[in-house]
Formats: sequence, structure tokens, C-alpha cells
Amino acid sequence: MALPQQLKAIQHHLRTGQEHEQRDPVVAYYCRLYSMQTGMKLDSKSPECRKFLVKLMDQLEMMKKELSDNESITQEIVGHAHIENYALKMFLYADNEDRSGRFHKNMIKSFYTASLLIDVLSVFGELSEENVQHRKYARWKATHIHNCLKNGETPQPGPIGMDGETYDDMIGTDDGSSAQDPSSHYQPKSSFHTPDQGPATTAAPNCNNIQISPGAHAPANTPAEIPFSAAEPEKPVPVPRSIPVVDPSLLNTNQEGDVRLTPEDFTRAQKYCKYAGSALQYEDVTTAIQNLQKALKLLTTGKE
Repeated sequence: MALPQQLKAIQHHLRTGQEHEQRDPVVAYYCRLYSMQTGMKLDSKSPECRKFLVKLMDQLEMMKKELSDNESITQEIVGHAHIENYALKMFLYADNEDRSGRFHKNMIKSFYTASLLIDVLSVFGELSEENVQHRKYARWKATHIHNCLKNGETPQPGPIGMDGETYDDMIGTDDGSSAQDPSSHYQPKSSFHTPDQGPATTAAPNCNNIQISPGAHAPANTPAEIPFSAAEPEKPVPVPRSIPVVDPSLLNTNQEGDVRLTPEDFTRAQKYCKYAGSALQYEDVTTAIQNLQKALKLLTTGKE
């Protein structure tokens, strides 16, 4: 069934769901759930949209029954973690390719799909500021690299100024039309936040002061894989770097006094350990040590 013109803003999310039908049914399910919820907001009254959305609801019900024994479907917190980890894995793959100067269609699509999956996270509630900034950066990077390759230019690796068209406007649809995704348009001036640093205010067109730690965007057990190709990516050659000095105060791992840790503290500590594990996958010792030190400080003092 053809997608009504009024619902074109969800076409790329639906396509992502279709692409993952066999590869990862959980991703396919939540892409369609996001599309249905967003479509209801866009137009649920016109006959063609209502017919399309009812069919999509039936498809979701069928998938929910087929996946009834999958915790990612039955438990929201597990589903949220599944989609977020998948999105961050794709982001990390594309970011590593970008920083290594390997520009190709798989990398562009990985950046863009990561941004779409962060959209999908909104079915679980409001997006974190970190995910909002990851989405902006990934969607802009896809646009920048696409434009450069199309014009025969060499893209600049790593973070630079965010400005220009959106990727949605260029890739269009299968029939050659283009779509405007409301969430894809952002202002050139923004801040990009990573777990290892505070917000770094940036201004277009030159944002070279933005820093993204390569290991900070994926779960510790993420394999280095190409999401859209059977080929295995070449592993980036580690750059020689100085090892940061370990904070002497953290050598004593006993808790200080009567430290009472909250559930949120344990969650943050787990997150730092996860980032450290991810960094070690890419031999990023500096980032691993920084995150482990943060976890130790939080667990021993109750403060970050």
C-alpha cells in the first residue's frame, strides 16, 4: 500500500523497519510503532491516511504476537536498551570510519540510520539531551559526506561545522520524491555532548572544537561490524598516545564514610564501565581510564 503524501515524514523510518524485518525484528517493530504514533499525529482523519494507519496497526499486532516471548517487546526498559544500543553501535561504526577517512555509502547510511533510530527512542519517552545531540550530529554528518562525495570533494574527517541541507531532502524516496522530516532541521549553532566531556559550544561553519571519544558510543559487547555489508571493516590503526595519570585518591577503593548510593548512581557507574569497555575494543586506553576513574570516584564518594 502506497504511503499517503501527508505521511511522507515517516517514510524513512518505515523503510528502516522493512530493511530490518529479517535482520532484527525488534528494530523493525519499534520503527513501525514510531511510524504509527507519528502518523497519527500527522493525519489520522483523511480516509487514505486512516486506511494506511489501520493496516500498520494490524501489522504491529501481528508482530507483537509473533514476538510475545521476546523481552525487548514485552518490557519497555529492555526494548529501549535494545534500540539505543543498536543506534549507538551504528553511530560508532560510522564515526570510526569517518575519523579514519574512509568515506563510503555504508558509512553514510549508518550515520543516517542511527539518527532515525534515535527518533524511534521517543516511543519510550522524552529523548535525553545526549541522544538529541547524537541525532543532530549523525544526520548532519550523513548530509555533509553525501554532498562531498556527490560533488567529487573529499570530506573532512571528524567533527566540523554543522550547516546546510538535510540528508532527508537528498535521498528522497524510491519514486524520486523527497521528504521533509520535521526533526531533521536544526540550527547551525548547537552543542554536542559526550559522556566524557561537558557540552562544547560550537558555531557554524567551523566547529573543530567538538570532541567525540571513539569508544563512548556503544555497549561494551558491540562487535566491530558493517551494518549494511557482509564485508568486515578494516580496524583503525591505533594512534600512539600518552596514558593519563591515575588520580592517586582513587587508589583507595574503600567507600568514604557513610556514602549512600542511589539507584541512579549505580546506573551512572554502569554506564561509565560500559563506555570504558567500548573504548578498549578500539584500543582507546585514554577514554577507558577516564571512564573507569569516573566510575570509581562515583562509587567511593557518591559524587561525580
